[in-house]
Amino acid sequence: MAVETAGRVATRHRHYPTLVVAPTVSRADYQYRLRNNRLGLWLFILSDSFVFGGLLVTRFYLLGGHRPHLDQVLGLIVTSVLLASSFFMNRAETLISNGDRRGFLSSTLITMLLGIAFLVGVIGFEWRLAPFGPGDGAQGAVFYMMTGMHAFHVLSGVAFLGIVYRNGRKGCYSAERHWAVEACANYWHFVDVVWIFFYPALYLIGTVAG
Repeated sequence: MAVETAGRVATRHRHYPTLVVAPTVSRADYQYRLRNNRLGLWLFILSDSFVFGGLLVTRFYLLGGHRPHLDQVLGLIVTSVLLASSFFMNRAETLISNGDRRGFLSSTLITMLLGIAFLVGVIGFEWRLAPFGPGDGAQGAVFYMMTGMHAFHVLSGVAFLGIVYRNGRKGCYSAERHWAVEACANYWHFVDVVWIFFYPALYLIGTVAG
Protein backbone atom coordinates (compact mmCIF):
# COMPACT_ATOMS: atom_id res chain seq x y z
CA MET A 1 0.00 0.00 0.00
CA ALA A 2 2.84 2.39 0.83
CA VAL A 3 4.50 1.74 -2.54
CA GLU A 4 1.24 2.37 -4.38
CA THR A 5 0.61 5.60 -2.47
CA ALA A 6 4.14 6.85 -3.10
CA GLY A 7 3.85 6.10 -6.80
CA ARG A 8 0.54 7.93 -7.05
CA VAL A 9 1.93 11.04 -5.37
CA ALA A 10 5.10 11.18 -7.45
CA THR A 11 3.41 10.57 -10.80
CA ARG A 12 0.27 12.57 -10.22
CA HIS A 13 1.64 15.39 -12.36
CA ARG A 14 0.51 13.36 -15.36
CA HIS A 15 -3.08 13.94 -14.29
CA TYR A 16 -2.73 17.24 -12.46
CA PRO A 17 -0.31 19.52 -14.31
CA THR A 18 -0.49 22.00 -11.45
CA LEU A 19 1.90 19.83 -9.48
CA VAL A 20 4.77 20.74 -11.79
CA VAL A 21 5.67 23.77 -13.83
CA ALA A 22 2.39 24.75 -15.45
CA PRO A 23 2.11 28.49 -16.01
CA THR A 24 -1.31 28.16 -17.67
CA VAL A 25 -2.91 27.03 -14.38
CA SER A 26 -3.98 29.68 -11.91
CA ARG A 27 -2.15 29.97 -8.63
CA ALA A 28 -5.43 29.74 -6.71
CA ASP A 29 -6.30 26.43 -8.38
CA TYR A 30 -2.84 25.09 -7.71
CA GLN A 31 -3.03 26.05 -4.02
CA TYR A 32 -6.46 24.43 -3.71
CA ARG A 33 -5.21 21.14 -5.10
CA LEU A 34 -2.06 21.38 -3.01
CA ARG A 35 -4.10 21.70 0.20
CA ASN A 36 -6.12 18.62 -0.72
CA ASN A 37 -2.97 16.65 -1.51
CA ARG A 38 -1.39 17.63 1.79
CA LEU A 39 -4.50 16.62 3.69
CA GLY A 40 -4.54 13.24 1.95
CA LEU A 41 -0.87 12.63 2.73
CA TRP A 42 -1.24 13.48 6.42
CA LEU A 43 -4.30 11.27 6.73
CA PHE A 44 -2.27 8.43 5.22
CA ILE A 45 0.62 9.07 7.62
CA LEU A 46 -1.78 9.23 10.56
CA SER A 47 -3.37 5.91 9.65
CA ASP A 48 0.06 4.34 9.17
CA SER A 49 1.19 5.58 12.57
CA PHE A 50 -1.47 3.43 14.21
CA VAL A 51 0.12 0.36 12.61
CA PHE A 52 3.55 1.19 14.01
CA GLY A 53 2.04 2.16 17.35
CA GLY A 54 0.38 -1.23 17.51
CA LEU A 55 3.73 -2.91 16.89
CA LEU A 56 5.30 -0.96 19.75
CA VAL A 57 2.49 -1.99 22.08
CA THR A 58 2.94 -5.60 20.97
CA ARG A 59 6.67 -5.42 21.67
CA PHE A 60 6.16 -4.37 25.30
CA TYR A 61 3.21 -6.70 25.80
CA LEU A 62 5.11 -9.79 24.63
CA LEU A 63 8.58 -8.99 25.94
CA GLY A 64 7.87 -6.72 28.90
CA GLY A 65 11.15 -5.64 30.48
CA HIS A 66 13.24 -7.78 28.14
CA ARG A 67 14.66 -7.04 24.70
CA PRO A 68 16.05 -9.18 21.87
CA HIS A 69 19.74 -10.07 21.87
CA LEU A 70 21.01 -7.90 19.00
CA ASP A 71 24.27 -6.42 17.72
CA GLN A 72 24.46 -3.02 19.43
CA VAL A 73 27.13 -1.61 17.14
CA LEU A 74 25.23 -2.55 14.01
CA GLY A 75 22.04 -1.09 15.45
CA LEU A 76 23.80 2.21 16.12
CA ILE A 77 25.29 2.25 12.61
CA VAL A 78 22.01 1.68 10.77
CA THR A 79 20.31 4.27 12.99
CA SER A 80 23.00 6.84 12.19
CA VAL A 81 22.66 6.08 8.48
CA LEU A 82 18.91 6.62 8.56
CA LEU A 83 19.20 9.87 10.52
CA ALA A 84 21.79 11.11 8.02
CA SER A 85 19.40 10.30 5.19
CA SER A 86 16.76 12.50 6.82
CA PHE A 87 19.23 15.40 6.84
CA PHE A 88 19.88 15.03 3.11
CA MET A 89 16.17 14.64 2.38
CA ASN A 90 15.49 17.91 4.17
CA ARG A 91 18.36 19.49 2.26
CA ALA A 92 16.94 18.27 -1.05
CA GLU A 93 13.56 19.85 -0.32
CA THR A 94 15.19 23.11 0.77
CA LEU A 95 17.35 23.27 -2.34
CA ILE A 96 14.50 22.73 -4.79
CA SER A 97 12.53 25.39 -2.88
CA ASN A 98 15.41 27.76 -3.63
CA GLY A 99 15.57 26.73 -7.28
CA ASP A 100 18.83 24.77 -6.97
CA ARG A 101 18.02 21.81 -9.22
CA ARG A 102 21.53 20.35 -9.26
CA GLY A 103 21.86 20.40 -5.48
CA PHE A 104 18.38 18.94 -5.14
CA LEU A 105 19.26 16.02 -7.40
CA SER A 106 22.52 15.24 -5.61
CA SER A 107 20.88 15.34 -2.17
CA THR A 108 18.00 13.17 -3.37
CA LEU A 109 20.44 10.62 -4.74
CA ILE A 110 22.41 10.57 -1.48
CA THR A 111 19.19 10.07 0.48
CA MET A 112 18.25 7.15 -1.74
CA LEU A 113 21.69 5.53 -1.34
CA LEU A 114 21.57 5.92 2.44
CA GLY A 115 18.13 4.33 2.47
CA ILE A 116 19.50 1.37 0.54
CA ALA A 117 22.44 1.16 2.96
CA PHE A 118 20.01 1.04 5.87
CA LEU A 119 18.09 -1.82 4.25
CA VAL A 120 21.31 -3.73 3.63
CA GLY A 121 22.32 -3.23 7.26
CA VAL A 122 19.01 -4.46 8.66
CA ILE A 123 18.03 -7.19 6.20
CA GLY A 124 21.44 -8.22 4.93
CA PHE A 125 23.29 -8.19 8.25
CA GLU A 126 21.08 -7.82 11.31
CA TRP A 127 18.60 -10.46 10.22
CA ARG A 128 21.42 -12.89 9.44
CA LEU A 129 23.33 -12.18 12.64
CA ALA A 130 20.33 -12.42 14.97
CA PRO A 131 20.63 -15.61 17.08
CA PHE A 132 16.95 -16.41 16.51
CA GLY A 133 14.48 -16.74 13.66
CA PRO A 134 10.96 -15.38 13.13
CA GLY A 135 9.46 -18.48 14.73
CA ASP A 136 11.78 -18.63 17.74
CA GLY A 137 9.55 -17.36 20.50
CA ALA A 138 8.28 -13.89 21.30
CA GLN A 139 11.56 -12.08 20.67
CA GLY A 140 11.83 -13.51 17.16
CA ALA A 141 8.24 -12.61 16.34
CA VAL A 142 8.59 -9.08 17.72
CA PHE A 143 11.93 -8.33 16.08
CA TYR A 144 11.01 -9.53 12.60
CA MET A 145 7.55 -7.97 12.68
CA MET A 146 8.87 -4.56 13.68
CA THR A 147 11.94 -4.45 11.47
CA GLY A 148 10.15 -6.13 8.57
CA MET A 149 7.29 -3.63 8.53
CA HIS A 150 9.69 -0.73 8.87
CA ALA A 151 11.98 -2.07 6.15
CA PHE A 152 8.99 -2.35 3.81
CA HIS A 153 8.24 1.34 4.36
CA VAL A 154 11.89 2.29 3.83
CA LEU A 155 11.85 0.31 0.59
CA SER A 156 8.69 2.16 -0.43
CA GLY A 157 10.45 5.43 0.35
CA VAL A 158 13.46 4.44 -1.75
CA ALA A 159 11.13 3.68 -4.66
CA PHE A 160 9.43 7.04 -4.12
CA LEU A 161 12.83 8.76 -4.11
CA GLY A 162 13.75 7.02 -7.35
CA ILE A 163 10.62 8.37 -9.05
CA VAL A 164 11.22 11.87 -7.68
CA TYR A 165 14.85 11.77 -8.82
CA ARG A 166 13.87 10.64 -12.31
CA ASN A 167 11.23 13.35 -12.61
CA GLY A 168 13.66 15.92 -11.22
CA ARG A 169 16.13 15.12 -13.97
CA LYS A 170 13.33 15.78 -16.46
CA GLY A 171 12.77 19.23 -14.98
CA CYS A 172 9.35 18.45 -13.53
CA TYR A 173 9.84 20.56 -10.39
CA SER A 174 10.40 24.24 -9.76
CA ALA A 175 10.94 26.43 -6.71
CA GLU A 176 7.22 27.22 -6.65
CA ARG A 177 5.79 23.84 -7.58
CA HIS A 178 7.35 20.68 -6.21
CA TRP A 179 4.58 18.86 -4.36
CA ALA A 180 6.00 15.40 -5.03
CA VAL A 181 9.29 16.41 -3.40
CA GLU A 182 7.46 17.76 -0.37
CA ALA A 183 5.37 14.59 -0.10
CA CYS A 184 8.45 12.39 -0.42
CA ALA A 185 10.26 14.38 2.27
CA ASN A 186 7.34 14.16 4.70
CA TYR A 187 6.97 10.43 4.13
CA TRP A 188 10.71 9.87 4.58
CA HIS A 189 10.82 11.89 7.79
CA PHE A 190 7.85 9.90 9.09
CA VAL A 191 9.70 6.63 8.47
CA ASP A 192 12.75 8.05 10.26
CA VAL A 193 10.68 9.14 13.27
CA VAL A 194 9.21 5.64 13.51
CA TRP A 195 12.71 4.20 13.73
CA ILE A 196 13.61 6.68 16.48
CA PHE A 197 10.95 4.90 18.56
CA PHE A 198 11.77 1.41 17.32
CA TYR A 199 15.52 1.64 17.95
CA PRO A 200 15.39 2.06 21.76
CA ALA A 201 12.49 -0.39 22.02
CA LEU A 202 14.52 -3.08 20.28
CA TYR A 203 18.12 -2.27 21.21
CA LEU A 204 18.19 -0.30 24.47
CA ILE A 205 15.18 -0.73 26.76
CA GLY A 206 15.15 -3.72 29.10
CA THR A 207 17.47 -6.61 29.78
CA VAL A 208 18.47 -9.09 27.10
CA ALA A 209 15.92 -11.87 26.78
CA GLY A 210 17.23 -15.31 27.57
